[in-house]
Amino acid sequence: MSDDAREPEVLFHVDRGVGVVTLNRPAKINAVTEGMLDLIEEALDAWQDDDAVESLLLRGAGPRGFCAGGDITAIHRDATAAPARSVAMWRREYRGALRLARWGRPVVSYLDGIAMGAGVGLGGHVSLRVVTPRSRVGMPETLIGLTPDAGGSFLLSRAPGELGTHLALTGAAMTASDALLTGFADVLLADEGEAGGDLVLDALATGGPDAVRALAIEPPPAPLAAERSWIDDAYEGDDARRVLARLRELERDGVAAAGRAADDLEAASPTSVVLTLAAQRRARGLPDLEAVLGQELGLVTALADSPDLVEGIRARVVDKDRSPRWSPGSLADVDAAAVLARVDWDTRI
Repeated sequence: MSDDAREPEVLFHVDRGVGVVTLNRPAKINAVTEGMLDLIEEALDAWQDDDAVESLLLRGAGPRGFCAGGDITAIHRDATAAPARSVAMWRREYRGALRLARWGRPVVSYLDGIAMGAGVGLGGHVSLRVVTPRSRVGMPETLIGLTPDAGGSFLLSRAPGELGTHLALTGAAMTASDALLTGFADVLLADEGEAGGDLVLDALATGGPDAVRALAIEPPPAPLAAERSWIDDAYEGDDARRVLARLRELERDGVAAAGRAADDLEAASPTSVVLTLAAQRRARGLPDLEAVLGQELGLVTALADSPDLVEGIRARVVDKDRSPRWSPGSLADVDAAAVLARVDWDTRI
């Protein structure tokens, strides 16, 4: 499959009772565009009341992964010219994630390779989530001046201990075993790539979700499990500056991984880190995915025209110099009260 303009950005067909949705921008690791959201909605509308479609399978085209996230270049353009356009797209994306989560029949996502950001939104809240040994799953939004969204903060806030806080603030990617540990995935498949996706399809078509579960292999130890003690220690509380200080203290005590986490934290947008920590704490008390998606919409709305979003995408995606000039430039300079007051925390999607 290719990104040929004549080929749709989302392919869909029915195979033995399985409605198959294939994200089809392989050159961009299937990054989600507004047009792709339109096509996914069309497929779901067509199958909503079709009794011949007994289940759904979400997969990505190409060798690199399921979905790298949202279309960052479009968000960058809108942040400087029409931020309301990005907000409208996010709202549609979140509603789509909720629709998939509440679909009345089994939905399986094949999160092979890269599954980040909007990819988690599409495939992270469904009834069965399949990863492979090469899966890399994460919510790297703080690195571009946003906060975890598309329901990512729902999953992160419910991960064991402070693992979700660590992942949310640093934007670190998870292995397949980590994704199973934190609640981002359900089944580890030995096969990878297109062959693994075909295996999942065959199992789903012939035996339903239980047949897919039967394909599971025992995961290797999760790297995050070995880091749990210092992570739970470092990320306690509601003060991002204190978290950073504690990470540096642990580094001085010989915990090298804590030092790397501190480096990641300092590389992220300070404003995004403050907002993300507050969002994590608040999400723990929200009742369901819909409520958390509303909170996330309030957060991204507040950030849609922020200078950090423009700068973060410039540094990561446009110029790729990895040297963003955040404003303010450090956690010590963030007026937390003012930043938190900008957000409508009770937004509805």
